[in-house]
Amino acid sequence: MSGRNARSWARRLRSTLAAIAVGTGFSIAALVGVGTAFARGPVSVADIAAGLQEAVVNISTTQTVEDRDEGPPVRKGPKSSPFEEFFDDFFDEEGPDGKPRKVSSLGSGFVIDPSGLIVTNNHVIEGADEIIVNFTDGSKLKVVKILGHDPKTDLALLQVQPTKPLKAVSFGNSSVLRVGDWVMAIGNPFGLGGSLTVGVVSATKRDINAGPYDDFIQTDAAINRGNSGGPLFNMEGEVIGVNTAIISPTGGSIGIGFAVPSNTAVRVLNQLKEYGETRRGWLGVHVQNVTDEMAFTLGLEAPKGALVASVTPDGPAAGGGIKPRDVILDFGGQTIRSMRDLPRAVGAGTVGMDVPLKVLRDGEVVDVIVKLGQLPKEEKDGPAPDERQGGSELLGLTIEPLTHELRDRFRISGKVEGVVVTGVVPGSPAAKKHIKVGDVIVEVTQEAVRQPDEVLARLRAVRKSGRRRVLFLLADAEGELRFVAVPIG
Repeated sequence: MSGRNARSWARRLRSTLAAIAVGTGFSIAALVGVGTAFARGPVSVADIAAGLQEAVVNISTTQTVEDRDEGPPVRKGPKSSPFEEFFDDFFDEEGPDGKPRKVSSLGSGFVIDPSGLIVTNNHVIEGADEIIVNFTDGSKLKVVKILGHDPKTDLALLQVQPTKPLKAVSFGNSSVLRVGDWVMAIGNPFGLGGSLTVGVVSATKRDINAGPYDDFIQTDAAINRGNSGGPLFNMEGEVIGVNTAIISPTGGSIGIGFAVPSNTAVRVLNQLKEYGETRRGWLGVHVQNVTDEMAFTLGLEAPKGALVASVTPDGPAAGGGIKPRDVILDFGGQTIRSMRDLPRAVGAGTVGMDVPLKVLRDGEVVDVIVKLGQLPKEEKDGPAPDERQGGSELLGLTIEPLTHELRDRFRISGKVEGVVVTGVVPGSPAAKKHIKVGDVIVEVTQEAVRQPDEVLARLRAVRKSGRRRVLFLLADAEGELRFVAVPIG
């Protein structure tokens, strides 16, 4: 554009702006100011971040593992984390064949008490021989004690001994989060400590089949390997989530990350601090979803609630009069829309409290009072009893008793007995062995099984023995049998 044309264009632009100003009451300077502000981008979060970064730490761990000649190579990461294949923060330092080797881990965490209490993910510190906390000023502190950890929510509470009070952050109320609210993540992605990303809440109450208490915040704020255990902040500088998992085919952020809501985290962390463990409520029922086919026969207009498949003898539910075929519609004032709502409600309940339930029994709604028990200690590291019958994840499988309804649903021959597979997580160990929905687990390690409890008991025995695979005998709908060896690490 020539100088003359440029000057002509500028005069026309000023004339246009002047005309707009006359019609709207704005001055040209104001209009130019709007353009200038827009050119500078959205409002900066620098002031908020400046007061938070000191409280966000890097977590580094080391552990010694044994190489084995048989089976697959040693895993590059702990087993208990949600979506472990997407948050594998471990990097191996190769040792001689058959010799112990050191494995290092990098993750994130944050200080919640100036005296030295630090939150991170359970999978970041699980099995570690040594845990070091690295601060933004370059100082380091060794973790002197793991106050408690909870694999079910992937949370851990650590204790360090600082020489002076630490900068700490506080929790906010995650229940008020709305889709579209701005959030900010600070952490240690790929070892790059102090990295900050900004995004929005993409969804709330997200169930990713990581465990019985799934209630994740989903965000598009970039979260990558090494962000595990780091905080997700709201724009008030409050922690409203603990970053835990991502979905990614490449290992890098594609804008789908998950965080444990702060309200869940606070409840778990308070118990870890006070008791060194979680003390969850226990109802003592095995439940499953109500399907479309079941709803009509149960007297429901649409599928809802949690169908009681069986009741644990001498458990809280049995004492309160809960019976098989009852459909739990309400637990302590919380509507149970599906089976997975029940474990969350029960787990958050107060042990020893009398809880009112509404159940559908023989087509009528009945009020029941149950004194909530405590989740048995032997079940803390396994699937919750209230979750086993439907939705319990076993090497990527959801298993349920072979009821008449499920036999009809999957057209399973009457000669087949066992435990039916009702869900398979894509990419899981079971999926890789071509186990599919509708298959029936007939035997586990050459012992017949008829209930999910029996399958889980056999799996625990295999793991305790140190074996790396569990042998299933499976039947298809027609009764055709096949053996499948599934790796368990």
